[in-house]
Amino acid sequence: MLRQRIITAAWLAPLMLAGLFGLQGGAFAAFTAVVVLLAAWEWTNLAGVTEPSRRLALVAGLAVLLLLLWATGAMLAVWPLWLALVGWLANLYWVVHYPGKGEQWQSTLRRLAMGLWVLLPAWVGFNILRDTGAVWLLFVLLLVWGADIGAYFSGRAWGRRKLAPRVSPGKSWEGVLGGLAVTLLLALVFAVWQGLGAAGGVALVLATAVVTLVSVLGDLVESMLKRYRGIKDSSNLLPGHGGVLDRIDSLTAAVPLFALLSLGVL
Repeated sequence: MLRQRIITAAWLAPLMLAGLFGLQGGAFAAFTAVVVLLAAWEWTNLAGVTEPSRRLALVAGLAVLLLLLWATGAMLAVWPLWLALVGWLANLYWVVHYPGKGEQWQSTLRRLAMGLWVLLPAWVGFNILRDTGAVWLLFVLLLVWGADIGAYFSGRAWGRRKLAPRVSPGKSWEGVLGGLAVTLLLALVFAVWQGLGAAGGVALVLATAVVTLVSVLGDLVESMLKRYRGIKDSSNLLPGHGGVLDRIDSLTAAVPLFALLSLGVL
């Protein structure tokens, strides 16, 4: 398994970095759309749709919607980010109350709707951040990766109090705090690097704290859906790493919220 993980990472990481930072405009939109559509294929299974033809039809429908957003210029609109904010507040409520309140989201149609407010705004957020320059796209990627790494090591070393034992038993509050420490340090580095000044630095630190916590929620929501479906990984598209959703679950929450904050509308 370790050998397979290394092989997959060896080709996947350069491909993702080249796509995210080497492409712009329509090419970047198309690249990120492919990632989102692969995640949507996996989400249909999480929603309980198992027939390949139905899953393909749902993914095709999302592809048409993304194409319409691109054609009309709405891929840079703010309203999908507000949709994400409302949707992730609902997701938070369901994660906190899991397995209670399950009747509110466990139908196939509602899980598909959940996927729409998770994946579509994430695509829009990626495009907005790339449109404003690569620096803040890089920041949010490093934020999510730093939060994951910090949570992993601090959780292994000091993890005692479970964060959401009914959803993801391995996560702890100590892990969350460790991830938060890493991302706040990252925010300070970027504040100095970008010359944000005292006020800008404080704003970035506060935004980073919020987005870090939201990124954890992204992971928990996917864990909740997988637990309900009784599966370990969203798919086996990435050998040794599970599925695309397993790799971008935190980003689907962090990217649209950070994009919303970066636009100064919150």
